[in-house]
Amino acid sequence: MTEVLTAPQPIRLKGRSFLALVLSPEMPFGDWLMRLDDLAERSAGFFLQRPIVLDLDGLDMDREQLRGLLERLDERNVRIMGIEGARPSILGPDTPPAMSGGRPASDIEAPETDKRAAAATNAKPAAPEWKPGRSVPSIIVSEPVRSGQSLMFEGDITVVGSVSSGAEIVAGGSIHIYGTLRGRAAAGSMGDTSARIFCSKLEAELVAIAGLYKTSEDMQPELRGKSVQFWLKDDALLAEKLG
Repeated sequence: MTEVLTAPQPIRLKGRSFLALVLSPEMPFGDWLMRLDDLAERSAGFFLQRPIVLDLDGLDMDREQLRGLLERLDERNVRIMGIEGARPSILGPDTPPAMSGGRPASDIEAPETDKRAAAATNAKPAAPEWKPGRSVPSIIVSEPVRSGQSLMFEGDITVVGSVSSGAEIVAGGSIHIYGTLRGRAAAGSMGDTSARIFCSKLEAELVAIAGLYKTSEDMQPELRGKSVQFWLKDDALLAEKLG
């Protein structure tokens, strides 16, 4: 009887899926890092608290080159959770672990020039174009998303509450926020250009759909504090008041 009562309980193992951003470095690394710096300057906090995988498939590099690249990424606060496509010989106990078996998704196209962002800012809103028959998984978050939290999901995300400044919502589908959006919201993160962002009160730091984005400085002043939706049309990020 004593043996039954004191027997150790089995460890519970759970599976959980996360949406990760994949970075594919290109040689020479110096030029690639300059482009990465440019993206970070134009999209503040783009890499903040994001799970990131480094894809080295097809790159001929040794362990020292890998360590150097990881150090330079760490200096930029780009935290690598795993490495994909690397030769086992260049990995070690001081590098992120090897990863494989990730499910492919559409590329996330980051804005390439300020001109493209300006086009999104100055574009005149047009009537939204509804696309029927779209079916994606969804989750409902019944609590506010607080500063420092990062919520990621492959489908639609509905937040019954507000998103604080410094918080981030990243959805493969659309985002619905029944409260104030003060942080960052990125919809269509896997390339879905039909995704949208809805919020009851707009005070956002950044919104993005399928890689096209607007920062708080880019948004029309008349939208601040209003119920707003964002969508893409003709490669431009548009916005209008709701109701």
